Amino acid sequence: MLAIPRWKFWTIITVCFLGMLFALPNLLTQKSLEHLPHWMRNTVNLGLELRGGSHLQLEVDLNAVAKEYLTNLLDETRASFRKQQIGYTGLLVDTKIKTPTLNFTLRNPEDADKAKKVLKTIDPHLDVTIQGTMVHVTLSKEALGQRNKAIIEQSIEVVRRRVDESGTKEPIIQRQGDDRIIVQLPGVDDPAEVKALIGRTAKMSFRLVDNNASLVPVTPGSSRPVAPLGSDYLTETRGAGEEAYIAVKKQVMVSGETLIDAQATFNQNGQPAVSLKFNSIGARKFAEMSAQNLKKQFAIVLDDKVISAPVFQDIIHDGNGQISGHFTIKEANELSLLLRAGALPAPLKVIEERTVGPSLGADSIHDGQRATVLAFIMVSVFMFLSYSAFGLFADIALIFNLILLFAGLSILQATLTLPGIAGIALTIGMAVDANVLIYERIKEELRAGARPALAIDSGYRRAMTTIIDSNLTTLFGAAVLFEFGTGPIRGFAVTLALGILISLFTALSLTRLIIVSWLRRRKITELPI
Repeated sequence: MLAIPRWKFWTIITVCFLGMLFALPNLLTQKSLEHLPHWMRNTVNLGLELRGGSHLQLEVDLNAVAKEYLTNLLDETRASFRKQQIGYTGLLVDTKIKTPTLNFTLRNPEDADKAKKVLKTIDPHLDVTIQGTMVHVTLSKEALGQRNKAIIEQSIEVVRRRVDESGTKEPIIQRQGDDRIIVQLPGVDDPAEVKALIGRTAKMSFRLVDNNASLVPVTPGSSRPVAPLGSDYLTETRGAGEEAYIAVKKQVMVSGETLIDAQATFNQNGQPAVSLKFNSIGARKFAEMSAQNLKKQFAIVLDDKVISAPVFQDIIHDGNGQISGHFTIKEANELSLLLRAGALPAPLKVIEERTVGPSLGADSIHDGQRATVLAFIMVSVFMFLSYSAFGLFADIALIFNLILLFAGLSILQATLTLPGIAGIALTIGMAVDANVLIYERIKEELRAGARPALAIDSGYRRAMTTIIDSNLTTLFGAAVLFEFGTGPIRGFAVTLALGILISLFTALSLTRLIIVSWLRRRKITELPI
């Protein structure tokens, strides 16, 4: 009736032992950690308000996006005007003014209304101003405002995915003003590497190499050569770190936006590489591109630089590709992370950078520790006074609850902030909730005349549904906080969810094991509860 299978017994013991093993590094000094195996060095990180870290202020270059949009508009305008037989001269984008503007001069003033109608057909959100034969085209204020807002929000999300792909480091990333983003990184004393990761646009495209243009070596002091019409000369890093200009056609055959996954791997020669996977649209375009250009060279372009220029040897049908460039393992990992996180919609410029000290520091850590210890003592005393020896068993499980919680946070390398400490204190109170339900059911069974062993078995079995229901609802709440929250809110959700899952284990498995072992040794005829 109360028998615990051998496999379950050893599983419980193993989990508790591993919990102590992975929680131990949090009690050791940095010097002691260096003597441990690499897999045992993970510890709980302290948040910015507890540990300090780096503060970056980024400026989003919104004008660059407007310039890129209007530049793309040039080709559509040329094609539409040619079709409608509208004469013009001096079609160009003026970027010297605050708001980039597309300007041109009409050859015939009578074509003004016709030109305006054509431009509105291309994009109804364009503001077209005509003064005689001079035409000035910009995005409307409303469209520009909506576009800029979307760019800022997308930039924040991309930055968040780049610096915190696992969702456990708790960076503080928020908008400031119209075009700035604040990034606070707990525990990062040297932000140089993070700056390099954040600042890269990571806009990838696949384009054909212009075989009619020759390769031009890059020499010190030389200027970029003039490319043939419809092509651009882009730099490519070749063997031994040498650079050369390679002519690449302007037309984008496959966009990086169709990329759904990127992982660091090794090619057939054992060299670091990056494997790519495209969605159905990208896979179809990639298959068409490879089929039409067999034995021809194409370029993989990242942020206007050619990172690889292989040759299509076969038709690629499955939408899977691989970049084999001159990568180190670290560069392959960084590139795959950048591609997974997505391209920044606009360039970012670091305008402020500083290393900040703890805002609450040692006092916050001390107060958090004191609150956690006080909560533990009060709950332990309450359980012992209420349930005697059974309360003591629950207190032992509570100790392992904390150990397993810190072990879990260490494995995840989560960042502990003040809300996280609050989550731990809350978890302590909730950890014994299941024990209370079980013990009260055992009391009811004893009052009904059941024997000790039967009362314990019935108490665990009948309280199970209530325990699972109550904890599931809290887990749903934690899941919602994690999904829609950011920064410290996510940290609180992670701590709370881990605490709930661990409390279920300690209450339903560990305390039962302790009670069954105690009952067998003492052969109790009357339960002290």
